[in-house]
Amino acid sequence: MSRALPLVALVGRPNVGKSTLFNRIIGERQAIVAPVAGTTRDRLYAEAEWNGRAFTVVDTGGLDLEDQGEVTVRIRNQVGLALEEADVLVFVTDGLAGVTAADHDVAQLLRATARPVILAVNKTEKQVARLDATEFWALGMGEPCAVSAVHGTGTGDLLDLIAAALPPAEPDDSEDERLHVAFVGRPNVGKSSLLNKLTGQERMVVSGQAGTTRDAVDTVLRYHGEPIVLVDTAGIRRRGRVAPGIEKYSVMRAMRAIERCDVAVLLIDAVDGVTEQDAHIGGYIDEAGKGAIIAVNKWDLIEKDEHTADAFTETLRNELKFLAYAPIVYISALTGQRAIKVIELALQIHETRSLRISTGELNRFTSDLQARHGLTRRGREIKLRYATQVAVSPPSFLFFVNDPALLHFSYRRLIENQLRERFGFEGTPMRLFFREQRRKDED
Repeated sequence: MSRALPLVALVGRPNVGKSTLFNRIIGERQAIVAPVAGTTRDRLYAEAEWNGRAFTVVDTGGLDLEDQGEVTVRIRNQVGLALEEADVLVFVTDGLAGVTAADHDVAQLLRATARPVILAVNKTEKQVARLDATEFWALGMGEPCAVSAVHGTGTGDLLDLIAAALPPAEPDDSEDERLHVAFVGRPNVGKSSLLNKLTGQERMVVSGQAGTTRDAVDTVLRYHGEPIVLVDTAGIRRRGRVAPGIEKYSVMRAMRAIERCDVAVLLIDAVDGVTEQDAHIGGYIDEAGKGAIIAVNKWDLIEKDEHTADAFTETLRNELKFLAYAPIVYISALTGQRAIKVIELALQIHETRSLRISTGELNRFTSDLQARHGLTRRGREIKLRYATQVAVSPPSFLFFVNDPALLHFSYRRLIENQLRERFGFEGTPMRLFFREQRRKDED
């Protein structure tokens, strides 16, 4: 189980170059970059490292505190979430445009957060712009750091400042063998209600309003003497009216909880069904290589017949294909119906993720697979030489083959499915790697 990385948020008014700076920091063009104000509408996240310190950087949409348009209000709300979560804020300004009234408005907002703020003056490619950067002292944010996101000049100095402002590294808890379970999902899906039911106490404020969970606090549950750390994710704080679409921005909190867990419980609202937000969070569970359980909450509110659960399961499998390995449990956090089943499944999955298959067993598996499903592609036979397990949590396997280029996605999926059928691995993703090994007579 790993700790969540510190979070660094890039904020500023529209069209100051936040996305370009984001791409420069992470070293790839992940954000949509265009010379039109407001082209970054959703937050983007990526991991970065500088001078041995790893952190997550988030790119936010441009802040316009005057415009009351729906899209602008939505962007303000998602930036607000970034400000709440961030450990360090990078205030990006435009060295060519100089200090504007909008910059002063943003500066006032950032001062109220009590977070460390680094002032980055972007677009200082020309000498005159670097000289003019001194006028940004007027924002009251300390010494400006002149950078050019396009050319990369000054970004090393900026990263030095970011690394220095990060909170002290938390002690390594990789030896903590306790099972860590995270409850993730959209606001008001029942995360805190489930945790309260499992622990038997109202340790969180729970109401019918989405986003009433203020903080994420770990709780230790003992189940048959086994200590289990339950990680709850904070909901979205409500400050007046929240614009439509704000739910999608709770992904950041889910991400940080998933980083810290061994098994993630994705809660689905039985009344609402599967949403795009559910799929986003589920996808991150799979990408992070964590164990997964799909818990359909509020099942007590559904009118049911003998076909209802099967029909809902089919829908879940179609909408969340990438979590095909995750067991599904139908629960009611309110009544406690099957709530303890979530913990029982998490313990089983935790054990499964540590399962090691001997090389001998794997080689018998590859021989059987080759005999039963021998395939050819481009007129050539695909030959599985041998396999070995290279890691656990998640289980990872290395296959030596005559030519990895011949392995179509469907064949890789076949190998994974056959591994699961033979050895289990319910509730955990798997990682398959393929390396070329040719015999001399094949050259």
